[in-house]
Amino acid sequence: MIVPDPKVARTLLTRYATLKIAQSERERPQTARELQDVTYTLCVLMGTADVREAVAAADVLLESSAITPARDSKPARDAESGLSLAV
Repeated sequence: MIVPDPKVARTLLTRYATLKIAQSERERPQTARELQDVTYTLCVLMGTADVREAVAAADVLLESSAITPARDSKPARDAESGLSLAV
């Protein structure tokens, strides 16, 4: 199995989160298209058909990679929902 590049995964997660926030603040056709493209690319990269699965898989990849700031620290989570902040 081919392992995705953690740097690419991190970039896609960041872009996905940024676009989700922008779209929730003000819906725009251009933002919606970009979000759809990033969602598709993230799913393909992580080998999933669902964006939530892709985000979870990317989180696991980043936790196990050397590019995470502190390997033994837990990823940032939303206190209320317990979801990864990348979602």
